[in-house]
Amino acid sequence: MRILVVSDIHGNRAAIEAIDEPRDVCFCLGDLVDYGPEPAACVRWAMANADHAVRGNHDHGVAQEVPVTGEAGFRYLTRVTRPDMWEVLSAEERHYLVRLPVTKRVTVGDVRFLLVHATPRDPLDEYLLRDEAAWARRLEHVDADVVCVGHSHMQFKLKVGEKTVLNPGSVGLPRDGDPRAAYAVIEDGLIELKRVEYPIDQTVAAVQAAPWPDRAKSMLTHVLHHGRLPREADSSEAAADDVDDGPKIHEDGTEARG
Repeated sequence: MRILVVSDIHGNRAAIEAIDEPRDVCFCLGDLVDYGPEPAACVRWAMANADHAVRGNHDHGVAQEVPVTGEAGFRYLTRVTRPDMWEVLSAEERHYLVRLPVTKRVTVGDVRFLLVHATPRDPLDEYLLRDEAAWARRLEHVDADVVCVGHSHMQFKLKVGEKTVLNPGSVGLPRDGDPRAAYAVIEDGLIELKRVEYPIDQTVAAVQAAPWPDRAKSMLTHVLHHGRLPREADSSEAAADDVDDGPKIHEDGTEARG
């Protein structure tokens, strides 16, 4: 059984279409929209190819028409690009986003997977990188062998006790300094982190044709080519994708209060 795992496509059609992997099953960990210039094509890709998918914070924000404020980093880029998402997505595509679950449990063979966009504690919004102690706390009561996450745009796999955390990285907008599309393949229990080059200039051309301010186009073009924000924007405040797209959601799908 060969499983393709993708996340954080962010409207980058050329990047997702460059992933040409044979697979029996496809997991999609959310954030199909915002930032990129071709969100409808990416939602349609997921509708056609993702056997199991979960909702990301950007999917949630677009589907629920949550406006964003901010002038720094990725928050600024969300503010600028999100209104265009509302314009170009069809009712069917937005309905697909809003119906995506925030968590999903899948068993393939004898391996139990938990799919979330962020973390089991906060499936939409919590950031957690390659921190074994922090993940051990998040996974203490999680009944799964492999926990598949996205959100951070940082590719890694981490063994935590008897469990494994897999982040395939970002297909459409990597932030780790490597602009190639990132994803993962799981086959016979082995996890392979992979990257593939794609025609970045196609995506850049679509960005330049979008009705966005020149500043946003310049920032996005830099991220697409370099896998990170421009240096002048790359502070801890500016680089953080701290967009609040709605209520926090517990693992069981109920809304967190307070």
